[in-house]
Amino acid sequence: MEFGQRIAFTIFLVTFLGFFLSISQSYTFYVGGRDGWFLKPKEDYNQWAGRNRFQINDTLIFRYKKGYDDVLEVDKDDYYNCNKENPFLALKDGESVFKFNRSGPFFFISGYADNCQKGQRLIIVVLHPRGNPTNAPSPVAANPPSPSPSHSPS
Repeated sequence: MEFGQRIAFTIFLVTFLGFFLSISQSYTFYVGGRDGWFLKPKEDYNQWAGRNRFQINDTLIFRYKKGYDDVLEVDKDDYYNCNKENPFLALKDGESVFKFNRSGPFFFISGYADNCQKGQRLIIVVLHPRGNPTNAPSPVAANPPSPSPSHSPS
């Protein structure tokens, strides 16, 4: 392989690995920070969520006292009405893990007593994956440069 091809291959490889690492990176978020998931946190859960950027494959960890609280994933209407009857998912183990598998909004409420009505609920919006637009045209030079004449020693 000649030197120019090696350089081109190396640049391609570094670019590919950088892209792969950027899309495969995920983060873990502790809901409520050190305090965990409970009624009347120091910072409102939705304010906390607004300060963070969530992406597919990121993970939420809800920490709470088992048997005294839980986490329900619900739809938008059930979130706003604090309806605990039809959750998509009920997490009850005291250290619940939830991994985002798609972009869009996710709605969580406490299923314990009337905690949701008192504000123990959370909306997370997961961002769409970053990437290059698939239909974007390649830039084309208006007047491609003409090759410069080569000078050979005489």
